[in-house]
Amino acid sequence: MDTYQNPLISRYSTSEMAELFSDTYKVGLWRRLWVALAESQKELGLAITSEQIEEMKRFEKDINFDI
Repeated sequence: MDTYQNPLISRYSTSEMAELFSDTYKVGLWRRLWVALAESQKELGLAITSEQIEEMKRFEKDINFDI
């Protein structure tokens, strides 16, 4: 899950590029975006607590691909 799996990746890309397209990076990026969105919504007055945002940050890297 840490590197993108495709026959062309090993031929035409660097290991850094394969990591950028991996499932782990993609899910992590979405989670960082969700945290930023929640923080922005809190600033705009939506009912989001700091504790909820901290919980999102705490589990940002705890990805379970088995589900």
